[in-house]
Amino acid sequence: MYTLPKIEQFNQNVASKYNIYNSIFITLPFDEINNTGVLLPLFSEVCENGFKNNQSPEEIFDAFVLKYLDNPTQKQKETLMFRFIQYIERQVVLFDAIEDASFDMVNNLEGAGSLRELKEHAEQNNKKHELIEFLDSFKIRTVLTAHPTQFYPGSVLGIITDLTKAIRLNDLIAIKQLLAQLGKTPFIKQRKPSPFDEAISLIWYLENVFYETAGEMMHFIQKNILDGELPKNDILNLGFWPGGDRDGNPFVTTEITLKVAERLRTSILKCYYSDVKKLKRKLTFMGVDSIISELESKLYRSVFYSHGEIFITIEELKEKLEQIKTLVINKHQCLYLDEIDLLLNKINLFGFHFATLDIRQNSRIHARVFDTIVSQNPTIFPENYQSLSEIEKIAALSKVSAKLTAEDFEDEMTKSTIGSIIAMKTIQKNNGEKSCNRYIISNNESALHVFETLSMFHLCGWQNPSVDIVPLFESVDDLEHADKVMEILYTNPTYAAHLKQRGNEQTIMLGFSDGTKDGGYLMANWGIYKAKEALTAMS
Repeated sequence: MYTLPKIEQFNQNVASKYNIYNSIFITLPFDEINNTGVLLPLFSEVCENGFKNNQSPEEIFDAFVLKYLDNPTQKQKETLMFRFIQYIERQVVLFDAIEDASFDMVNNLEGAGSLRELKEHAEQNNKKHELIEFLDSFKIRTVLTAHPTQFYPGSVLGIITDLTKAIRLNDLIAIKQLLAQLGKTPFIKQRKPSPFDEAISLIWYLENVFYETAGEMMHFIQKNILDGELPKNDILNLGFWPGGDRDGNPFVTTEITLKVAERLRTSILKCYYSDVKKLKRKLTFMGVDSIISELESKLYRSVFYSHGEIFITIEELKEKLEQIKTLVINKHQCLYLDEIDLLLNKINLFGFHFATLDIRQNSRIHARVFDTIVSQNPTIFPENYQSLSEIEKIAALSKVSAKLTAEDFEDEMTKSTIGSIIAMKTIQKNNGEKSCNRYIISNNESALHVFETLSMFHLCGWQNPSVDIVPLFESVDDLEHADKVMEILYTNPTYAAHLKQRGNEQTIMLGFSDGTKDGGYLMANWGIYKAKEALTAMS
């Protein structure tokens, strides 16, 4: 059967549908939409001609006004331009929804680059064993960071999701209603988003995209590549920065961090509840129905009646599902076994934390905080600490311990930094270790910066922190010296002991945002490449 070229598939499934649905949008019975929709194509034509003739934006708009409007006031002209912008914003949403709905028609989801193609290629070349060995050590970490200017409001995200579904089903009545809703829904947020708002916006993607997609990926790997065995390695990890990233964001407080962690837990429990509720409709067998009903009840209470407490542990959830799985295999002809395995894979992937909330702070802030701690606690540190060399300071820090609290200090930055460390311990207790086990030091310049961070955990009474200290080397100079910094740390007995209890694994981040500023794009990327080689050789 002849397959259309990709561009023709796009034109047929995306461009044509866009023209049809956009014409429906224009005919909606709202004056601001109807009039704007008629004038916008004319304005677009004037813009194209004006651009070709090297006209300024003011000249282009004046030419449009002269040709198509009847002596408008300045206020009317400004209103029209504002409506053009509003209309185009909604056209972008419509196009996005059509593109999403047509994605699997325009793109071959089982072709090159897919997990299925990878598996089949390995089998055809008798290299499935090598693929399994590769997956034993392969990891990918997707980190969701906050860029508030890119966020649609939650109401618009909901419309995009519903519109995409309606377009897939060619449900014209639903499409028209959703386009009308889109025309009436404001895109402008009433206030500047807080760090918690940013987190909520990204949690929407966790719930609506990553939960199903990542879960199905891991399920495919287990079932089709690992022959039903659980992976020996966390192949896929999700990181989450909103609510934890303090670098350059003074509005991220300890309270915000704790709220975001609680919301992440509630969100993943809500996803589990939804899946268990669907399973309950299928697992109606003797001996199984009572177990699944109990799980549904406990998850429901944990999501909708909880004031911070949880009515089921992750161990109990997995144990009960394994019990159901055994009963289904032994007594019920493996009915719905695949759905049970899929849910277990999701639980193994997301835990009770959904994504790891990373804590990040700048090394310069740490230096200021540490100076405050030293000055207010002279009995903990050597009297001449500030005059010691870097190696001598590291030796001194290897021996410090205390039980400092945020209330011991008046300086807000110090209170916040210590508060974030104590919050990490609380979050791990509530959501599991993976929920918050990485402390990232941005603009890390020295081994002392890493050691000061580790020492702050010791000074807060956390002697063996279940936390990875992650230096982020950014500037060109820091990238050049990264291997020497890590050599100092690896050869220090205290840091080596910390690494041992973390499985002898050290995470290092290399970034080029600052490197680009002081060295340019090419030099920054070359610096990252050289740093990777040097760090690999050193480690």
